[in-house]
Amino acid sequence: MISNETKLRFDREVAKYPADQKQSAVMACLAIVQQELGHVSSDSERLVAEYLGMAPIAVHEVTSFYNMYNQRPVGKYKLNVCTNLPCQLRDGVSTLQYLEKKLGISMGETTPDGLFTLQQSECLGACADSPVMLVNDRSMCSFMTPEKLDQLVDGLRAAGGK
Repeated sequence: MISNETKLRFDREVAKYPADQKQSAVMACLAIVQQELGHVSSDSERLVAEYLGMAPIAVHEVTSFYNMYNQRPVGKYKLNVCTNLPCQLRDGVSTLQYLEKKLGISMGETTPDGLFTLQQSECLGACADSPVMLVNDRSMCSFMTPEKLDQLVDGLRAAGGK
């Protein structure tokens, strides 16, 4: 069920487009759902599809194409490590492996305490700063050495209980 507040937010996004193109707001509506629920479930995909007059598969195609949409619950901190070629050439894969060891999880998993989910991502557009990672789809972290990774994870862990 979509709350009235969520519908109002959807309405504001839809209003940005011509009336016959309200489907253009699909990404914004999915982001709103994720902000509210923490992830985009298949039920919420169907609700967005119904709201925008789209086929449910069309909404799912958007959700599954972009890794910024969580298709299942994730930890409080989602760490996306770029493993595309430029980052691979500058330790992107070893950055991911370092985090797997430090967090005690494999790529795609969430720590038992629910704090961290570790994912790999495609190019984040900061090749000159590699290896790079994105925290919670918003904060770009550059030149991620083991020391910087330790600082980041330890700082987030310390803030996690707050």
